[in-house]
Amino acid sequence: MSTKKQKKAQVLEAKKKKRRRRVFFLSLLLTVSIGFLIFFFISLFDYIYPPVTREGHEARQKEKYQLYFADGNERFLVTETRYLPKGKSPEDLALEIVRALAEGPKLGATRTLPKEAGVLGIRIDGNGTAVVNFDRGLVDHHPGGSTSEVMTVYSLVYSLTKNIREVKNVRILVDGKARETLKGQLDLRETFYPREDLLPGGASS
Repeated sequence: MSTKKQKKAQVLEAKKKKRRRRVFFLSLLLTVSIGFLIFFFISLFDYIYPPVTREGHEARQKEKYQLYFADGNERFLVTETRYLPKGKSPEDLALEIVRALAEGPKLGATRTLPKEAGVLGIRIDGNGTAVVNFDRGLVDHHPGGSTSEVMTVYSLVYSLTKNIREVKNVRILVDGKARETLKGQLDLRETFYPREDLLPGGASS
């Protein structure tokens, strides 16, 4: 049989084990909590300040631009905001803008370029003319009609002239050549300038 002294020692040992277990679990909980907090703050920091990789650097280098689409009735041009990479050359920025136009509107406006319209290249000459060279997707997938053709041409004109100070007017090529018309309406051999009557409010805009 255990003596009182032995029983007391066993009780003390049991208390010590219990205390050690409690300290262990508290330490484990504290370690996990600290690890979670560190992970949370690192993730939050990376979200707010992306790492300086090529992708992270580009994510920071964006600027706000206004693209012009047609309204629901194709009577006027309306704007939508896009964030595009900044620090590019005027030609590279023009290419980004035209590609964004081909992607289409996101807020209920009407598309002005077929999504299949590919851009083969853009150059800006010394007179401020942006010469936009499309592939045949622009013609083959365009719905046609005088109103749609007007919206197509002038959404390009406004999106380029209002966002790129070097651009004053626009010419459109298809497969590197001047085309008589897009789909039988506007003469694409012309050089196109902004038309204030296509903005809401007309010439007063």
